[in-house]
Amino acid sequence: MATVETAALWTHVAAGTAALLAGGVALATEKGGRAHRRAGRVYVAAMGVVVGTVLPLFAVEQSFFRTFLLLVAVFSGYFAFSGYRALSRKRPDEDPATVDWLAAVAVAAACLLLGGWGVALLAGGDSFGVVMAVFGALGLAVGAADLRAFRGDASESWLVSHLSRMVGAYIATVTAVSVVNVTAVPEVVAWLWPTAAGVPLVWYWQAEYGNEGPLAGRR
Repeated sequence: MATVETAALWTHVAAGTAALLAGGVALATEKGGRAHRRAGRVYVAAMGVVVGTVLPLFAVEQSFFRTFLLLVAVFSGYFAFSGYRALSRKRPDEDPATVDWLAAVAVAAACLLLGGWGVALLAGGDSFGVVMAVFGALGLAVGAADLRAFRGDASESWLVSHLSRMVGAYIATVTAVSVVNVTAVPEVVAWLWPTAAGVPLVWYWQAEYGNEGPLAGRR
């Protein structure tokens, strides 16, 4: 069992490193260009491995942290998944598939649990509940927004959805690196500073590549 855990852990770390590098390239290169597309595919594949390797780690040990890690994996994985899936719905007649509905329901349920757990911890005086409540609220909001959009109750261009979700997923990737390596600040800060720094970037991409943005004509 230890061998399985060790293999899963090192694969998780390697995939996370690949996601960090590929995501950085995707963000830095021209949107829609060859380098951007290639790096984006590597990033999504690496994130798939990151999320997948959490399952054996959780199976080996159902501790507080690994349960939290599993819920966060659903949260971060959904951002990458939904950002990638947005590319398959470029035309108005391309409706969401069953997998899109199932994924949105899964992230909403996981983040409802995550956020509620965080509120309970806060009520008990544990400041780490802030991290869980913030991630839970963000994931629940995104999942609920997608479910409304799938029903036709909301509208957002595929491009804005793609870029904002991919940036959101990359924030999660940077967060994982921060938690492991940034030890000179309080734990809550190490978990949340990438979100605080990255959300304005999401807003920037939404403004830059929205309905009036320079890539609007590529839809």
